[in-house]
Amino acid sequence: MKKTTIIAEPGKQELVITRTFDAPRDLVFKTITDPTLVPQWWGPKRFATIVDKMEMRPGGIWRYVQRDSEGNEHAFHGVYHEIASPERIVQTFEYEGVPGHVSLETVRLEEQDGKTRWTSTAVFQSLEDRDGMMQSGMEGGAIELMDRLAELVEKA
Repeated sequence: MKKTTIIAEPGKQELVITRTFDAPRDLVFKTITDPTLVPQWWGPKRFATIVDKMEMRPGGIWRYVQRDSEGNEHAFHGVYHEIASPERIVQTFEYEGVPGHVSLETVRLEEQDGKTRWTSTAVFQSLEDRDGMMQSGMEGGAIELMDRLAELVEKA
């Protein structure tokens, strides 16, 4: 399986995640923008993900809710700023459990010899917000999310 790389350089408000998928870019883009497929890969497997809203247009809102086995919920939401199929999505990201800490995320998909290189850059409002995200355990969740996405697109 391909490796997910997460880079958080000291002193920068950015977080960069990269991964190469053994699947064409059109398929990766479709998988990340189809509300019926998102629950199959978004977030750790121990949570059930529900797509509450997914308005795939500039100014459209997205909201995903994750539910654990005891019924506890964790919700995330944002606004789409740009959707350039199949190469780029720009959106905000906010965890509702810690409101007011919004990042701006850009996902770029580059096709290389039938494979797709994913580069996600999140820019946080402050270095403290970025570091708080890193300390929240997001790294393990992001790696699992990418592994689940790889399984889905590579078996299609």
